[in-house]
Amino acid sequence: MVVRRGARRQDRGAAVRFAPTRRDFVAGAGALGIATALTKPAGAALTGARHGMSSFGELKYPADFPHFAYVNAAAPRGGRFSAQLSATLGNQAGDTFNTLNIYVLRGDGAAGMNLTFDSLMVRALDEPDSLYGLVARSVEASEDGLTYRFTLRPQARFHDGTRLTAADVAFSLNLLKEKGHPEISQVIRDMADAVAESDETLIVRFEKGRSRDLPLFVATLPIFSKAYYAGRDFEASTLEPPMGSGPYKVGRLEAGRFIELERVADYWAADLPVMVGQNNFEQIRYEYFRDRQVAFEAFKSGIFTFREEFTARVWATGYDFPAFREGRVRKEVVPDARPSGTQGWWINTRREAFKDRRVREAIGLCFDFPWANKNLMFGAYIRTASFFENSDLKATGKPSAEELALLDPMRAGLPDEVFGEAWQPAQSDGSGQDRALLSRAVALLREAGCTREGGTIALPGGKPLEIEFLDADPALEPHTQSFIRNLGLIGIKATIRRVDTSQYQSRLKDFDFDITSRRYSNGPTPGPELRQVYGSASAATPGSDNLAGISNATVDALIGRVLDASTRADLTVAARALDRVLRSGRYWIPMWYKADHRLALWDVYGHPSPGPAYDLGAPAIWWHDADKARRIGRN
Repeated sequence: MVVRRGARRQDRGAAVRFAPTRRDFVAGAGALGIATALTKPAGAALTGARHGMSSFGELKYPADFPHFAYVNAAAPRGGRFSAQLSATLGNQAGDTFNTLNIYVLRGDGAAGMNLTFDSLMVRALDEPDSLYGLVARSVEASEDGLTYRFTLRPQARFHDGTRLTAADVAFSLNLLKEKGHPEISQVIRDMADAVAESDETLIVRFEKGRSRDLPLFVATLPIFSKAYYAGRDFEASTLEPPMGSGPYKVGRLEAGRFIELERVADYWAADLPVMVGQNNFEQIRYEYFRDRQVAFEAFKSGIFTFREEFTARVWATGYDFPAFREGRVRKEVVPDARPSGTQGWWINTRREAFKDRRVREAIGLCFDFPWANKNLMFGAYIRTASFFENSDLKATGKPSAEELALLDPMRAGLPDEVFGEAWQPAQSDGSGQDRALLSRAVALLREAGCTREGGTIALPGGKPLEIEFLDADPALEPHTQSFIRNLGLIGIKATIRRVDTSQYQSRLKDFDFDITSRRYSNGPTPGPELRQVYGSASAATPGSDNLAGISNATVDALIGRVLDASTRADLTVAARALDRVLRSGRYWIPMWYKADHRLALWDVYGHPSPGPAYDLGAPAIWWHDADKARRIGRN
């Protein structure tokens, strides 16, 4: 899926969305963040039944591995993990919830529901593209890569003790294809069908031309009880706890305020290698607040005890309160080797005013990042330039010979800049009002046929060029206001429209906005989520994550090359070419990134050190440290 949901490493203001990568929906992995795992390309058969799948190269862990290397196999169990939802998936909203079904478009889904469902396979957090069996003990593929046979573990159980069978998995996959959230249904449209051959054998068939990693995405989707939904509407918004099979189940909740997940004492998979050392907390609780300052005060008073800090000002100046000075609360910075994602203001190109690339570029020139970074963010950030920032998929310099081999056949429809030095956001003088850049913006608007009448820029048809920045959170308003001041200097009237979360989600689903902020979190191996965020088909799909409305045949073709790459080298080349073309479209005004997690913790937690390379691992592999808790009076 697309992570709005993803580890939000950026200064808050953009909602973080995990691009639906395969792992987002997996309950067994139990992580807040997102990462990616892929499967064998079409045409490459697995040699008999295997305990895992990998896109490139061999699996790190053998069939008899005891547990993942990054976990503490002897981690104590007990205690509570309490936090806010820091990244969303499916229909989740960051500051409220009114349904426990996060896998459909309707409603605002509750945090942690992915922890209540198991999947066929789960991802190793220390490999970029490998999965290992959970409900499925093995998998094998046909020679043409279009048929996958999963053999299920006979001990798999739902929370009511009933057996989880291949019929439940087939039901779930077909249901998600028909009625699931667009982040799922659109990705799995090339899954032809899923059929139970027996209680322990599932057959999944794919259409010709399916993407390389579609089988893996399917293998990490949630499994529902067919019997449970026999008399229920899957698409309904409901606060009835669903029948799951994962390591947690729904406990107490109060809609819009908090939800508690209780560890399943007799969880059927607790001793499997993929689960050892994980799911250690007796309870996981998510708190909801509509106001960020109120949330921070709640953390300071100990209402919740784990916080990832996304605001540079608060990180620099806010941690001067009694519990911090006394050592009961501490800061921790954890390096993050994953791609930093794409955070920025996304321009809705479906609207006539923003169809011209030159108009979009002119708008972007009015944002003075160096000024904002120095004056609003304590110099803590680096300007984002790439759609694959902080990774080797980022395009740099001029295209390589391999990139040109992909791009040259498409040259007629591409700007010349694609074939030169990789585009970078214009560097301002940091004054807050760089006259040279503002003059360039005016020149671009004139080239696009705009005129200036008095103090107002008019579009070619005579209508004033006006912009509404849509948001549901005030945290980015200082940044946006400085942006708006510069837009006004060149004759563009811009305003901020802040609405409640429900209206915000509704307007995004209907693409009813001019510009909005969002961060998409990417995994180390891009997959079908690229089509959800940048593909032409998703541009016309209500509720999709293609906020900019990108509909470009060249982009589609290059996404196809990324998804079909049979080696990591080929994938890297295709991603860099795609990056160049996306940058040339001026679909967004890029913001900033920082390649680490800034954590504030009440000192009651333990976690492996070093942790896994591709995920923070909280709360999945963390644990409650009773000795620490006693020392600070929170036992």
